[in-house]
Amino acid sequence: VQLVESGGGLVQPGGSLRLSCAASADTFSTYYMNWIRQAPGKGPEWISTIHPSGGGSRYASSVKGRFTISRDNAKNTLYLQMNDLKPEDTALYYCARASGWADYLPQRASWGQGTQVTVSA
Repeated sequence: VQLVESGGGLVQPGGSLRLSCAASADTFSTYYMNWIRQAPGKGPEWISTIHPSGGGSRYASSVKGRFTISRDNAKNTLYLQMNDLKPEDTALYYCARASGWADYLPQRASWGQGTQVTVSA
């Protein structure tokens, strides 16, 4: 499956963005999906996973309460609503196909190309 992220940009602290991830495969509805981010000079960080049905989700403590993952299986699209953004949220954000709840950092071939989010005044 090919994954293409969009929706990144420059936003002020406290602002919001919604990222999208379009999947090419009609089997999208069978996949667990993750959002992962990587800040400059740092390793990748798992931030969220959603069940294939959209009926459950999990978050890293660093984003819980501020970010919301969702999906529209009819549109083969994954979303990440990001509110109350902080400078430390600045990173390249990737969507990725996962094999289950514990597959926090799937193999790199399962990721999209990423979309940049910059939080700065």
